[in-house]
Amino acid sequence: MWLRLALCERPHGLSRFAMSEPSNLVRAFSSRKDKPPKDTLRHIKRREKRQGVGQSNGPATVYVQVAGAGSRDSGASVYVFSEFNRYLFNCGEGTQRLMQEHKLKIARLDNIFLTRMNWANVGGLSGLILTLRDTGLPKCVLSGPPQLQKYLEAIRVFSGPLQGIELAVRPYTDAMYSDDTMTVYQVPLFSKCKTTISSPSLLHDKKGNFIVLKAKELGLPVYVLLKSLFTFAAAAWHCLLQPSLLSTRTMCIFIDHFRYQEKKSGSPVALVIHMTPESILHSSRYWHWMKQFGPQTEHLILNENTSTLHNLRSYKIQTQLNLVHPEIFPQLANVQKKVTNLSPLRECLLKYQLRPKLEWQRDAVTSNNTEEFVKEAMELPGFVEALENCNKGQYPEVIFLGTGSAVPMKTRNVSSTLVNVSPSHSLLLDCGEGTFGQLHRHYGENVDEVLSKLSAIFVSHIHADHHTGLLNILFERERGLVTCGKPHTPVSVIGPPLLMTWLNQYHNHCQDILHHMNLIPAKYLTDGTEALSLKNKNLLASFLEAYQLEQFQTCLVRHCRNAYACSVVHRSGWKLVYSGDTMPCDALVQMGKDASLLIHEATLEDGLEEEAIEKTHSTTSQAIGVGMKMNANFIMLNHFSQRYAKLPLFSSDFSEKVGISFDHMRVSFKFWKAAFIAVLWGMSGKHQVTFGLVSSAFPTTLGKWHTGRLVAPRQAFITVGD
Repeated sequence: MWLRLALCERPHGLSRFAMSEPSNLVRAFSSRKDKPPKDTLRHIKRREKRQGVGQSNGPATVYVQVAGAGSRDSGASVYVFSEFNRYLFNCGEGTQRLMQEHKLKIARLDNIFLTRMNWANVGGLSGLILTLRDTGLPKCVLSGPPQLQKYLEAIRVFSGPLQGIELAVRPYTDAMYSDDTMTVYQVPLFSKCKTTISSPSLLHDKKGNFIVLKAKELGLPVYVLLKSLFTFAAAAWHCLLQPSLLSTRTMCIFIDHFRYQEKKSGSPVALVIHMTPESILHSSRYWHWMKQFGPQTEHLILNENTSTLHNLRSYKIQTQLNLVHPEIFPQLANVQKKVTNLSPLRECLLKYQLRPKLEWQRDAVTSNNTEEFVKEAMELPGFVEALENCNKGQYPEVIFLGTGSAVPMKTRNVSSTLVNVSPSHSLLLDCGEGTFGQLHRHYGENVDEVLSKLSAIFVSHIHADHHTGLLNILFERERGLVTCGKPHTPVSVIGPPLLMTWLNQYHNHCQDILHHMNLIPAKYLTDGTEALSLKNKNLLASFLEAYQLEQFQTCLVRHCRNAYACSVVHRSGWKLVYSGDTMPCDALVQMGKDASLLIHEATLEDGLEEEAIEKTHSTTSQAIGVGMKMNANFIMLNHFSQRYAKLPLFSSDFSEKVGISFDHMRVSFKFWKAAFIAVLWGMSGKHQVTFGLVSSAFPTTLGKWHTGRLVAPRQAFITVGD
């Protein structure tokens, strides 16, 4: 794992462990045994076998599928399938989560094409690369604009050396790439200072099937036919285009390229995919250019004017949890829009089949059937009787945007928590990949107003699941300020100094970003640290005054080098403590004394203490123990391993002071003592997900361990369907 490599390369970063608990340090290093090399992936073995026998026949099935339809919460990305290869065109934030939820196999991706060096196109690439490495993929080829190599160098600031996977960058000047499925051409399109790469693609021929028995029945000369059997030219083009106000000359060059290839292949262009803003689509010049492809060419438009939902699983779970408690689990905003008549086909998972025949396919497209989700929950035994209404909450208000660890999954995104300190000021605690998408799903069209109130962001440490959503938050916040008519002001980002190394490299080689923020190094906010510089002192004073805070303090925790927790103390008396990622830590206990709310990571279940030490995380009981030591009024567990698909496993240490966080869960002081906890209830030989409400209206007994499973008192729990 990349965390382990970083620790091995920088053992001095763990020196604070040795001072407090040397035995744990020894165990941490001794338990990190080298893992055996992974077996070669099956699709690579099959490819080598085809090449070994000299098979040159093209694939029988090829289709293009929309992964991200280009909405504001999920940028445009396209997945191309054949039985030989898989391809991805663009990889914005949330792409990996979409692919995981909708079963688009990530491990088969060995070619990724990028149309432009823009965060909307590459925001999810760093996380996807880490996942590809962990799957055992030996090599991935990336094609795109000239800044791509610099981007890969920049992400190594937080990803480490990326050992185990070879990342090959194909220069944009290389005109052609070819494999078993198709040939992809790169056509650079230049506009002012920007470079856009269009990727026309031509499928390889598929040999026709010769039925020998049928030929004999017809009395045909089988031997002669076999010798002269020709190849069916079932080739089809598809093209990805992301123009940014292209000149007339550029578009003419582009269409001339197509006409040349059409004449050369003998096949018309089958599909053109336009990742094009609506304002350009409506221009007469662009519309005229589209018509030049002719009536046989289909067009797919991917932009913000879409009427699709991407993360349907989030909507289903939130709809059902909303029945349990409408204030803690508010309905997600409906972001669907009406589309123009230009192209009604702008849906997530929409397919265009290129082979065996050309056709649109909607069999995989999902719909947000709220009535069906509600019906499914209401039919569960005892559900209706157990519902209870609660009063409206108050500030501070905590909204959990991402409660999973490491990689985004369909039910839990990676780390991010929004704290609405007052009606006018919000604070973000970590912002992993897809944080803006979660905000957009939670608030819908009101997301600009929410972002305009965001003036401070805390980044606990430089791991991808905690900070790679930062850039998109900064870009979208600027858009939100403009929409709300507010002047632009930089965000105060509190985090490790290494964060600036990554941001500087991205700023210098990819996009301007530094004017969006001011960094306050977290190390200067620890107890007893050296004095702040005058600039940082003024930034901190302004931040504390705006948020009406008595103190904002950080402390080093036991995770990777330069990992921090934070404590927020309000002038009205409440105190919120956020652990980030850590093993049980005495410094955190000391900083968090008498906290009103502790949000603590609980990555692993009890019984996995050795693994928790190896990965420098906490188990559920360890997290609860930290809260008890600091005398926290309420403990909310967070950052669960994605091995727990819906709910983490927990122990008898749970009490009425402990809750489990869920994505899009909203709590305030009034709700902390009515927070939901979760158990596994064994019924009919299988586990069924149930939720228990701990309050004066319900028994607080959590049941007893029985034959290895937790048996819960039936009257105390509400069952929510999967």
